[in-house]
Amino acid sequence: MDLKSCEINKKSIAEIIIEISPEEFRGAIVKVYNKNKNNISVQGFRKGKVPLKMIEKIYGDSVFNNDAFELLLPDVHNYMTDELKLKFIGQPQVTDVDVKDGNNGVDVMIKATVYPKVTLGEYKGLSAARPDAQVFDSEIDQGIELTRKRNARIEKTSRPATEGDVVLIDAKGFIDGEPFEGGEMQDYEFTLGSSRLIPGFEKSITGMSAGEEREIDLVFPNDYIERLAGKPVVFRVKMNEVKEKILPDLDDEFAKDVSEFDTFEEYRASIREAMEAQRKTDSDDAFEGALLEKIIGSMEADIPDILVERQMDNSANDINRQITSHGMDPSEYMKMMNTTSEEVRENTRDSSEQQVRTLLALEKISELEGFVVSSEDIESEYNENAGKLGIEVAKLKESVPEEAVVVDLKRRKALKCVVDNAVEEGPASGASLSEAMGEESSQGPIIAENAQVEENAQVEENTPVEENTPVEENAPVEENAPVEGNAPVEGNAP
Repeated sequence: MDLKSCEINKKSIAEIIIEISPEEFRGAIVKVYNKNKNNISVQGFRKGKVPLKMIEKIYGDSVFNNDAFELLLPDVHNYMTDELKLKFIGQPQVTDVDVKDGNNGVDVMIKATVYPKVTLGEYKGLSAARPDAQVFDSEIDQGIELTRKRNARIEKTSRPATEGDVVLIDAKGFIDGEPFEGGEMQDYEFTLGSSRLIPGFEKSITGMSAGEEREIDLVFPNDYIERLAGKPVVFRVKMNEVKEKILPDLDDEFAKDVSEFDTFEEYRASIREAMEAQRKTDSDDAFEGALLEKIIGSMEADIPDILVERQMDNSANDINRQITSHGMDPSEYMKMMNTTSEEVRENTRDSSEQQVRTLLALEKISELEGFVVSSEDIESEYNENAGKLGIEVAKLKESVPEEAVVVDLKRRKALKCVVDNAVEEGPASGASLSEAMGEESSQGPIIAENAQVEENAQVEENTPVEENTPVEENAPVEENAPVEGNAPVEGNAP
């Protein structure tokens, strides 16, 4: 078996021709013949005694070619991986087979995506700013205040509604004096100031008391649903109920109600500790991210489309899991956000390619540094993750192959190598941690949110998948290869 040619294009697609020698192919034919000869009947011969030449004369020289070729496929794959040192992503495809006349062997044409060649610049001695991880008293107070608001009592009140009150309304919308589809809601409950409805709606009903009715003139935003965008609308609103939030006192009883601590001071100290731990993690992540950005910025690699597409699938699945965790159906959420699952997935393309480049860079560093992973490291990783997930180690091993664990551990070693050899700069003047991490403020939906979704719940559309996702798959050659819209306005919300 020999390599006749191998051409790799800029997207790491390889077109390979492997030559199987006449002796190898004939040997495979003999093996297939010996396996099947007891099932072949020819007049004048006992079963199992018909010579190979006689069978080929009766049924044709190619009678066993297909089976012989399938028998050789594993050898072809092993030759490409072991001798040619090719690493495949997905399954190589046999595109053509040329069985030469006169028993002169076989040429096998194969198309496959190969693991890209990665060339790195400097990855040691890099410098980056580490954002300040300090936690201020005001931030702790804000965190406690949020918990306080979540634990407020809700009581009806006769006074006019103000921001922060929970209101229950009926509303019906009219365009040019006519009601429109999706413009009516009954007993809709929300918090004033939560920005759940179109701009101007909540402000216009602030100050209404229970039983009061009011007409409000608004204009749908230009980026709203196409059939309504930019149109003037009149809503007839009735205030059914106004409920105020009675905040609990910040004392020991509050601490006991919302935490495991007996005193408010202990509870406050625990909030500080948790925030400091999270802030340090965020600062570390930002520092690591800045270093990795420099590494992949000087990295050269032809990224195969299949790796980016897989990462996009993983990112889209992560988004769906986040939406589901907030108690909402992903398809309904997409309608409410006037988008589709396909658009959300496509929006992850740039971040997915960035993630793929990061993983490839870390794997290349691991290769250059010669990092190894011991069996003890692997077993420890399985035990730790099984404990976190609350499942048996054996079950985890069934779903997560050892190779994926090894790859992930090597990446972590590579990242540690980068960080340990980096130069830490002071935080950029005036830069916040969120700015250093490249976070953007979230933009809420234009139309009313589903009442079951938490008011402050956010779904991140660029969430990266976990780093233990393997980026390559050394799959065998396929053995069966032949030898020859706009979302509707919610019915209960303007």
